[in-house]
Amino acid sequence: MPGAVFFTDAFEAASMTLTDSSPGWLTLDAPVAVWIGLGSNLQEPERQVRAAIGELAALPESHLQAASRLYRTAPVGPPGQPDYINAVACLETRLAPRALLAELHRIELAHGRRRDGTRWGPRILDLDILVYGDARFDEPGLTIPHPEMARRAFVLVPLADVAPPDLAVPGVGILAELLERCERDGVEPLGGQAAGVNLSAIKSGATGYLEERSKNNRGK
Repeated sequence: MPGAVFFTDAFEAASMTLTDSSPGWLTLDAPVAVWIGLGSNLQEPERQVRAAIGELAALPESHLQAASRLYRTAPVGPPGQPDYINAVACLETRLAPRALLAELHRIELAHGRRRDGTRWGPRILDLDILVYGDARFDEPGLTIPHPEMARRAFVLVPLADVAPPDLAVPGVGILAELLERCERDGVEPLGGQAAGVNLSAIKSGATGYLEERSKNNRGK
């Protein structure tokens, strides 16, 4: 998969028995494969996405496995928005779905994301759980697999960078078949660049970004 960044070899999906192994965290007894969608179209979107990938690498009970190339994509939703930068990251995690979602919201908040109920509007940072092993969830505030992913080239194209073509998206279909049926216009890689050179560089970039944001916030 040219352009993608892989940090370890492939891993196997694990048992999803829930355990309360540490204070405040609902975790699994073994890690599971999870794919996270990233997007931004405000405040230096490329930098937002790169920094968020580094923050995913620092999540508790988790290990970043791979990051796709960055893609420039046409916005979906209200007219007049700037283009998005999108990517997909693959994690191995022991965080249960709700705990993982809480961590993603924490990262969004650190970047300045405020949820005002606007659907498909411009975003500083958007992090979505696309696929969580072979699990299916449909609860208030959390639907897995992501309900729109089968129709979104800006999700499927970067997902194909970091997932096998025969990935079975539970209740949705096989990744390769979904890609064949999806219109790809408006999804272009950023000069063929990968999401980062190596894990250390990504983490360093994320740290620098957050330190700069912290200084700016203190100065207000």
